Amino acid sequence: MRLVFAGTPAAAVPTLRRLASEHDVAAVVTRPDAPLGRKRVLTPSPVALAAAELGLPVIKASRLDDDATARIAALRADLGVIVAYGGLVREPLLSTPRHGWINLHFSLLPQWRGAAPVQRALIAGDAELGVSVFQLVPELDAGDLFATTTVAVAPDATADVALDVLAVEGAAVTADVVAAIDSGDARASAQSGEVTLAPKLTLDDGRLDWSEPLSAVYARFRGVTPEPGAHTTFGGQRVKILEAAPSAGADALAPGAIAQTKGELLIGTSTSPLAVTRVQPAGKAAMSAVDWWRGLRGTEGLRAGS
Repeated sequence: MRLVFAGTPAAAVPTLRRLASEHDVAAVVTRPDAPLGRKRVLTPSPVALAAAELGLPVIKASRLDDDATARIAALRADLGVIVAYGGLVREPLLSTPRHGWINLHFSLLPQWRGAAPVQRALIAGDAELGVSVFQLVPELDAGDLFATTTVAVAPDATADVALDVLAVEGAAVTADVVAAIDSGDARASAQSGEVTLAPKLTLDDGRLDWSEPLSAVYARFRGVTPEPGAHTTFGGQRVKILEAAPSAGADALAPGAIAQTKGELLIGTSTSPLAVTRVQPAGKAAMSAVDWWRGLRGTEGLRAGS
């Protein structure tokens, strides 16, 4: 098939590579170069870099306005495929490819419609993660489903690790749907079940609440790592928690209370403690949690969240 592909982050790259190996990708639409790092160097998106490597034409657009619509329409594509592009596809572009657009979404729709499905699913403690491919419609992530697949993810996977796994599986599912559309065998059905929303995370979503049970604290840690990042406060100073895991057989501590062991810092929850191994204090480099704690003064009685 003759395709137009729209995507921006690294999670979209496996699907682009898979489709480019099987079909004619007429062009790749992605967000413009963005400033990254301390020096704010303008850097192409992961999808733009992959497209250049594959020798594919690239259309960089912050939104799909009249100009972008005209350029895409001129491609006369059979199908549009979108994976985390970061912008809305509206009419008349929505109907411009012969078969419209399909969207790979990293959740089991209709659960977690929105910008942060993996993160929200992990925070909620969902037992299952998965991917869905659906027909794009004006309403957010509400189109008929061509495929949904549950994907096994390690129980300690943080959001970035989980998304990497889902991206690979999602590429295969999307390729199967495109092949079915090409052959005329594709069938889509309406979404059913409870709708939940997955709005973009804010910095406050990363704040750990030590009054909650360990399962909830650890679920939030996984869901907000690496972005926007799990954090807490000590004496009013924010500290980012980079690496943590449920403690193995440690005695219970009061919520927010601290206990130091040989290689980790234990922080109490309403049930078992969380074992923290690496932190990043505000304005400083990442370091061992134990080394950071040893370097503090006046830690007696100091609690996380204070």
